Amino acid sequence: MMFASDNTGPVHPAIMEAVLAANDGSAMPYGNDATTAAARQAVRDLFEAPDTAVEFVATGSVANALALACLAKPWDGVFCHRTAHVEEDECGAPDFYSGAKTILIDGAEGRITPEALEAAIVQCQGRGVHGAQPGPVTITNITERGTVYSLGQIRALSDVARAHGLATHLDGARFANACAALGCTPAEMTWKAGVDAVSFGGTKNGCMGVEAVVMFDPAKGRELELRRKRGGHLFSKHRYLSAQMAAYCADGLWLTMAQAANARMAQLVQGLARVPGAQLCNPAPGNLAFIEVPRAAHRRAFAAGAQYYLFPGDGLDAGPEDAALRCRIVCDWSKTSEDVERLLAAWVG
Repeated sequence: MMFASDNTGPVHPAIMEAVLAANDGSAMPYGNDATTAAARQAVRDLFEAPDTAVEFVATGSVANALALACLAKPWDGVFCHRTAHVEEDECGAPDFYSGAKTILIDGAEGRITPEALEAAIVQCQGRGVHGAQPGPVTITNITERGTVYSLGQIRALSDVARAHGLATHLDGARFANACAALGCTPAEMTWKAGVDAVSFGGTKNGCMGVEAVVMFDPAKGRELELRRKRGGHLFSKHRYLSAQMAAYCADGLWLTMAQAANARMAQLVQGLARVPGAQLCNPAPGNLAFIEVPRAAHRRAFAAGAQYYLFPGDGLDAGPEDAALRCRIVCDWSKTSEDVERLLAAWVG
């Protein structure tokens, strides 16, 4: 009963088979191979953007950092939610690669509003030469609270950014899950909504380790190439990254896996009605949810072999057994209905 993270899930067999197939014989290094060319074209086709710049890296952190470095000057501020992935989970990597600093904005359920973004930009402008200058906006979809920005909300934020001459980046570690939840296409959730760059995640959704940095302005392509090399993230045997992405995009596998993970979360959320004292903290239309259940229910689940995170902290300190403790539950593509039912049964007791 592993529900700690979608990072814990296995690699999809089709992805693994693609890597093994790429291992047959020799190929030119550093992305100058046929597999990389095919994977790059597959991403362009997926996003309906034939001229966009696409490069592959191994981690989400560097995908976000390189994208933002191409959009921000060293004296800029990067606007993001206080709980954004780039703020909470990347050890300052975007700041390190770009030289810019994050400017944090509050907002309910992990989302910033256009009004809050406008106020933050205006405040930043008012500091003159003494403060960080207004730079790009980055949003996380699915958010770190399990909620989703709608297409209208993305458009509203990108409109605010564009009115000030700023770019918008979408951190898509769980991009596929957000698309599945919204029932939209990758193009609709990105450039058609005003997004300038996206980190198209694969690792959390059944890949071994690959992310695509997608810059919709092809003029940014050369800078992205150079920043990736200078940052030490151009793989010599690049075909093994590209093979994953090519298989991920083929026959809608990226979406099929996300739909499976989201379906298991929907099953879990529906089943909470059977758990005494259980409460969903935020809407959870994707594959990630924060849930409160009594301490006794957590004890039963952990004793039965469940693994997930408690917040704050990871322990079950002494206290009333009926006290509600918040946890984070994440479903990956491989979760089954039986896995979910076992967790619910443990919570019920």
